[in-house]
Amino acid sequence: MELYLHGIGLCTQGLPNWSTGRDVLAGVSPYCATEIIMAASPLLPPAERRRTTDAVKLAMTVAGEAVAHAGLRAEDTIAVFASSGGDGREVSPTRFHNSVHNAPAGYWSIATRCREASTSICAHDYSFAAGLIEAATRALVEQRPTLLVAYDLPYPPALASCRTIAAPFGTALVISPHRSDTALAALSIDLRQKPIAETALDDSALEALRAGVPAARALPMLTSVARGEARETVIPYVAGSGVAIRVTPVMHAR
Repeated sequence: MELYLHGIGLCTQGLPNWSTGRDVLAGVSPYCATEIIMAASPLLPPAERRRTTDAVKLAMTVAGEAVAHAGLRAEDTIAVFASSGGDGREVSPTRFHNSVHNAPAGYWSIATRCREASTSICAHDYSFAAGLIEAATRALVEQRPTLLVAYDLPYPPALASCRTIAAPFGTALVISPHRSDTALAALSIDLRQKPIAETALDDSALEALRAGVPAARALPMLTSVARGEARETVIPYVAGSGVAIRVTPVMHAR
Protein backbone atom coordinates (compact mmCIF):
# COMPACT_ATOMS: atom_id res chain seq x y z
CA MET A 1 0.00 0.00 0.00
CA GLU A 2 1.52 3.30 -1.13
CA LEU A 3 0.59 6.43 0.82
CA TYR A 4 1.87 9.79 2.01
CA LEU A 5 2.25 10.98 5.57
CA HIS A 6 0.91 14.51 6.09
CA GLY A 7 0.63 15.05 9.84
CA ILE A 8 1.87 13.59 13.13
CA GLY A 9 0.72 13.88 16.73
CA LEU A 10 2.74 12.53 19.67
CA CYS A 11 2.34 12.55 23.44
CA THR A 12 4.18 10.46 26.01
CA GLN A 13 6.73 10.85 28.79
CA GLY A 14 9.54 13.07 27.53
CA LEU A 15 7.89 13.50 24.11
CA PRO A 16 4.94 15.81 24.84
CA ASN A 17 4.34 16.73 21.18
CA TRP A 18 5.75 16.02 17.72
CA SER A 19 7.92 19.16 17.65
CA THR A 20 9.79 18.11 20.78
CA GLY A 21 9.62 14.42 19.91
CA ARG A 22 11.09 15.00 16.45
CA ASP A 23 14.22 16.58 17.95
CA VAL A 24 14.62 13.76 20.47
CA LEU A 25 14.07 10.98 17.94
CA ALA A 26 16.45 12.68 15.50
CA GLY A 27 19.15 12.73 18.18
CA VAL A 28 19.24 16.52 18.42
CA SER A 29 17.98 16.56 22.03
CA PRO A 30 18.44 13.92 24.77
CA TYR A 31 15.51 11.81 25.90
CA CYS A 32 14.31 12.47 29.45
CA ALA A 33 11.17 10.63 30.56
CA THR A 34 9.39 13.54 32.25
CA GLU A 35 5.74 13.13 33.16
CA ILE A 36 3.04 14.51 30.90
CA ILE A 37 0.02 16.53 31.93
CA MET A 38 -3.13 15.59 30.03
CA ALA A 39 -5.83 18.22 29.80
CA ALA A 40 -9.33 17.89 28.40
CA SER A 41 -9.83 19.42 24.98
CA PRO A 42 -11.14 23.02 25.10
CA LEU A 43 -13.27 22.08 22.08
CA LEU A 44 -15.54 20.00 24.32
CA PRO A 45 -18.50 21.55 26.14
CA PRO A 46 -17.77 22.12 29.87
CA ALA A 47 -19.96 19.20 30.98
CA GLU A 48 -18.13 16.82 28.67
CA ARG A 49 -14.72 18.13 29.74
CA ARG A 50 -15.51 17.21 33.34
CA ARG A 51 -16.40 13.64 32.34
CA THR A 52 -13.44 12.83 30.12
CA THR A 53 -10.94 10.16 31.12
CA ASP A 54 -7.19 10.13 30.55
CA ALA A 55 -7.70 7.82 27.56
CA VAL A 56 -9.98 10.37 25.91
CA LYS A 57 -7.65 13.26 26.76
CA LEU A 58 -4.62 11.45 25.34
CA ALA A 59 -6.36 10.35 22.13
CA MET A 60 -7.81 13.80 21.48
CA THR A 61 -4.49 15.53 22.17
CA VAL A 62 -2.58 13.60 19.52
CA ALA A 63 -5.49 13.59 17.07
CA GLY A 64 -5.80 17.37 17.25
CA GLU A 65 -2.07 17.86 16.77
CA ALA A 66 -1.91 15.57 13.72
CA VAL A 67 -4.90 17.17 11.99
CA ALA A 68 -3.55 20.67 12.61
CA HIS A 69 -0.10 19.60 11.40
CA ALA A 70 -1.67 18.30 8.18
CA GLY A 71 -3.71 21.47 7.70
CA LEU A 72 -7.00 19.56 7.54
CA ARG A 73 -10.48 20.28 8.84
CA ALA A 74 -11.15 17.73 11.58
CA GLU A 75 -14.87 17.69 10.82
CA ASP A 76 -14.14 16.42 7.29
CA THR A 77 -11.69 13.65 8.21
CA ILE A 78 -12.48 9.95 8.60
CA ALA A 79 -10.70 8.32 11.53
CA VAL A 80 -9.45 5.04 12.94
CA PHE A 81 -8.83 4.71 16.69
CA ALA A 82 -6.63 1.85 17.93
CA SER A 83 -5.83 0.78 21.48
CA SER A 84 -4.66 -2.50 22.99
CA GLY A 85 -7.13 -2.26 25.86
CA GLY A 86 -8.88 1.09 25.92
CA ASP A 87 -9.80 2.54 29.28
CA GLY A 88 -8.92 0.13 32.10
CA ARG A 89 -10.46 2.10 34.96
CA GLU A 90 -12.99 0.64 37.34
CA VAL A 91 -16.45 0.79 35.82
CA SER A 92 -18.72 3.38 37.41
CA PRO A 93 -22.51 3.34 36.89
CA THR A 94 -22.40 7.10 36.25
CA ARG A 95 -19.44 6.93 33.87
CA PHE A 96 -20.09 3.65 32.10
CA HIS A 97 -20.24 5.40 28.73
CA ASN A 98 -16.56 6.30 29.17
CA SER A 99 -15.61 2.64 29.56
CA VAL A 100 -16.66 1.51 26.10
CA HIS A 101 -13.88 1.08 23.55
CA ASN A 102 -15.14 3.76 21.15
CA ALA A 103 -15.47 6.50 23.80
CA PRO A 104 -12.49 8.52 22.43
CA ALA A 105 -13.99 8.38 18.93
CA GLY A 106 -17.29 9.61 20.33
CA TYR A 107 -15.75 12.52 22.19
CA TRP A 108 -13.70 13.40 19.11
CA SER A 109 -16.86 13.60 17.01
CA ILE A 110 -18.54 15.78 19.65
CA ALA A 111 -15.56 18.14 19.96
CA THR A 112 -14.96 18.54 16.23
CA ARG A 113 -18.57 18.15 15.05
CA CYS A 114 -17.29 15.45 12.73
CA ARG A 115 -19.98 13.29 11.14
CA GLU A 116 -17.56 11.23 9.08
CA ALA A 117 -17.19 7.50 9.76
CA SER A 118 -14.85 6.29 12.49
CA THR A 119 -13.62 2.82 13.42
CA SER A 120 -12.36 1.72 16.85
CA ILE A 121 -9.99 -1.26 16.84
CA CYS A 122 -8.43 -3.49 19.49
CA ALA A 123 -5.91 -6.22 18.66
CA HIS A 124 -4.01 -6.59 21.95
CA ASP A 125 -0.25 -6.05 21.38
CA TYR A 126 -0.82 -5.74 17.64
CA SER A 127 -3.28 -2.85 17.82
CA PHE A 128 -1.03 -0.24 16.19
CA ALA A 129 -0.35 -2.56 13.25
CA ALA A 130 -4.06 -3.39 12.92
CA GLY A 131 -4.99 0.28 13.08
CA LEU A 132 -2.39 1.21 10.47
CA ILE A 133 -3.64 -1.46 8.05
CA GLU A 134 -7.23 -0.32 8.57
CA ALA A 135 -6.40 3.36 8.12
CA ALA A 136 -4.30 2.71 5.02
CA THR A 137 -7.06 0.60 3.50
CA ARG A 138 -9.68 3.26 4.19
CA ALA A 139 -7.48 5.97 2.69
CA LEU A 140 -6.91 3.99 -0.50
CA VAL A 141 -10.49 2.79 -0.91
CA GLU A 142 -12.03 6.21 -0.30
CA GLN A 143 -9.15 8.15 -1.92
CA ARG A 144 -9.01 10.72 0.85
CA PRO A 145 -6.97 11.55 3.96
CA THR A 146 -7.50 9.31 6.98
CA LEU A 147 -6.58 9.92 10.61
CA LEU A 148 -5.08 7.08 12.66
CA VAL A 149 -5.06 7.56 16.45
CA ALA A 150 -3.22 4.97 18.57
CA TYR A 151 -3.07 5.20 22.35
CA ASP A 152 -2.46 3.13 25.48
CA LEU A 153 -2.33 3.89 29.20
CA PRO A 154 -1.24 1.93 32.27
CA TYR A 155 -3.97 -0.03 34.02
CA PRO A 156 -4.99 0.50 37.67
CA PRO A 157 -3.03 -1.59 40.21
CA ALA A 158 -5.54 -4.46 40.29
CA LEU A 159 -5.16 -4.99 36.55
CA ALA A 160 -1.55 -3.87 36.17
CA SER A 161 -0.36 -7.04 37.91
CA CYS A 162 -1.82 -9.01 34.99
CA ARG A 163 -1.20 -6.60 32.13
CA THR A 164 1.66 -4.09 32.30
CA ILE A 165 1.68 -0.95 30.16
CA ALA A 166 4.92 0.94 30.79
CA ALA A 167 3.64 4.50 30.30
CA PRO A 168 0.91 6.57 28.69
CA PHE A 169 1.60 6.80 24.97
CA GLY A 170 -0.38 8.32 22.13
CA THR A 171 0.40 8.99 18.51
CA ALA A 172 -1.66 10.04 15.52
CA LEU A 173 -0.93 9.97 11.80
CA VAL A 174 -2.70 11.62 8.89
CA ILE A 175 -2.13 9.50 5.79
CA SER A 176 -3.39 10.00 2.27
CA PRO A 177 -3.02 8.37 -1.15
CA HIS A 178 -2.27 11.83 -2.55
CA ARG A 179 0.98 13.74 -2.35
CA SER A 180 0.95 17.42 -1.44
CA ASP A 181 3.50 20.19 -1.05
CA THR A 182 3.48 19.59 2.71
CA ALA A 183 3.82 15.79 2.72
CA LEU A 184 6.35 14.64 5.32
CA ALA A 185 7.25 11.28 3.79
CA ALA A 186 6.09 8.53 1.48
CA LEU A 187 5.00 5.30 3.18
CA SER A 188 4.99 1.84 1.64
CA ILE A 189 3.08 -0.57 3.90
CA ASP A 190 3.42 -4.31 3.33
CA LEU A 191 2.01 -7.25 5.28
CA ARG A 192 4.65 -10.00 5.63
CA GLN A 193 3.18 -13.40 6.39
CA LYS A 194 6.43 -15.15 7.34
CA PRO A 195 8.00 -14.56 10.77
CA ILE A 196 10.14 -11.43 10.62
CA ALA A 197 12.19 -9.62 13.25
CA GLU A 198 10.68 -6.41 14.54
CA THR A 199 12.69 -3.20 14.49
CA ALA A 200 14.21 -2.09 17.79
CA LEU A 201 15.63 1.29 18.80
CA ASP A 202 19.25 2.01 19.68
CA ASP A 203 18.44 4.23 22.66
CA SER A 204 17.80 1.91 25.63
CA ALA A 205 15.21 4.16 27.29
CA LEU A 206 13.24 4.68 24.10
CA GLU A 207 13.50 0.96 23.33
CA ALA A 208 12.03 0.17 26.76
CA LEU A 209 9.15 2.50 25.91
CA ARG A 210 8.65 0.89 22.48
CA ALA A 211 8.68 -2.61 23.92
CA GLY A 212 6.57 -1.71 26.94
CA VAL A 213 3.61 0.00 25.24
CA PRO A 214 1.77 -1.51 22.25
CA ALA A 215 1.00 1.90 20.71
CA ALA A 216 4.70 2.79 20.97
CA ARG A 217 5.51 0.23 18.27
CA ALA A 218 5.18 3.32 16.06
CA LEU A 219 8.46 4.74 17.39
CA PRO A 220 10.88 3.18 14.86
CA MET A 221 8.82 4.55 11.97
CA LEU A 222 8.56 7.97 13.64
CA THR A 223 12.32 7.91 14.20
CA SER A 224 12.91 7.39 10.48
CA VAL A 225 10.61 10.33 9.69
CA ALA A 226 12.33 12.54 12.28
CA ARG A 227 15.77 11.75 10.84
CA GLY A 228 14.70 12.06 7.22
CA GLU A 229 15.94 8.53 6.56
CA ALA A 230 14.92 6.18 3.79
CA ARG A 231 14.44 3.06 5.86
CA GLU A 232 12.21 0.04 6.36
CA THR A 233 10.94 -0.70 9.85
CA VAL A 234 8.94 -3.73 10.94
CA ILE A 235 6.25 -3.94 13.62
CA PRO A 236 4.84 -7.28 14.85
CA TYR A 237 1.43 -8.50 13.81
CA VAL A 238 -0.75 -11.54 14.48
CA ALA A 239 0.35 -15.18 14.13
CA GLY A 240 4.03 -14.36 13.75
CA SER A 241 3.52 -12.04 10.79
CA GLY A 242 4.76 -8.47 10.56
CA VAL A 243 3.95 -5.15 8.95
CA ALA A 244 6.85 -3.60 7.06
CA ILE A 245 6.78 0.20 6.70
CA ARG A 246 9.15 1.74 4.20
CA VAL A 247 9.70 5.44 4.89
CA THR A 248 11.01 7.57 2.03
CA PRO A 249 11.65 11.29 2.54
CA VAL A 250 9.72 13.57 0.19
CA MET A 251 11.78 16.16 -1.65
CA HIS A 252 9.95 19.43 -2.22
CA ALA A 253 10.76 21.89 -4.96
CA ARG A 254 12.24 25.17 -3.76
